[in-house]
Amino acid sequence: MRAADQLGYVAHGSASALAAGRGTHVLIAPVTPHGVTRLDPCPYLDRVVRTAAQLGTTQGLGVMLRALPLDDDRMLDALGRDRDIAGVVLVNAHTRLLERISHRLPGRVVSIGAGSADVPLVDVDTHASAAALTAHLLEAGLRRVVLVSGPTRISCTSRQRLAFAEVMTEAGLPVRIVPVPFTGAGGRAAGEALLRRWPTTEAVVASCDETALGVIEALTRHGRRVPDDVAVTGFDDLPLAAYAGLTSATHPVEEIAAAAVRRVLGGTGGPLEQWFATEPVLRRTA
Repeated sequence: MRAADQLGYVAHGSASALAAGRGTHVLIAPVTPHGVTRLDPCPYLDRVVRTAAQLGTTQGLGVMLRALPLDDDRMLDALGRDRDIAGVVLVNAHTRLLERISHRLPGRVVSIGAGSADVPLVDVDTHASAAALTAHLLEAGLRRVVLVSGPTRISCTSRQRLAFAEVMTEAGLPVRIVPVPFTGAGGRAAGEALLRRWPTTEAVVASCDETALGVIEALTRHGRRVPDDVAVTGFDDLPLAAYAGLTSATHPVEEIAAAAVRRVLGGTGGPLEQWFATEPVLRRTA
């Protein structure tokens, strides 16, 4: 100890973590379609990574970001052998991936999106938000409503589709859904598609704010006024939504990401599912 003090020795954090068998990094792994390893810019993912980095710093852990393509067993095997990984937080997980990854990293995986008996789930209650926004439109007297949902492979959109279908069916109204990517371009494409298929549409429930703004752009290009001709809602309550006067719903991304990281670092124990509440934010567009 005297020699270490005289030499100014400082223990190597990564080496100590590896010796203790706890890893050096938390991996944030957005699940992508088979063969897709490129990640597009995403404000939601930025918030997840930033929150994970802040929490990891307090525990001497770094954060890695890597796409995890569906059905890529070689990558899953590599993750299972990687001693640097303290835990994995899956983002937009698909159910068919969960069993394969949980066997390779038992007790070290938490999911934002879909969970299983072996992989805890932490997420926002998108079922409640979609039901509340759809009901809000119906209460305003609108009947020809379309859901612009996210990609069908993502579990959170399945909850939105289910809630929308339940509310519309209970009201005796048709269930009209257009699935598109979570992007402005996806929203613009959805706006064009719904005007072709259902030109008398009175309202749109979009799966996220960015998509909703793309829908509004397409509607405006075709001379439809929002909300006079078509009401539009989003989800996420981004700062841009407030600027644009977009009706949306809250999405506590930082709280969800923090809970996921704490759970994956805490190991076993705790609830299998943890849901975070969401509230409608009513503005000019609906």
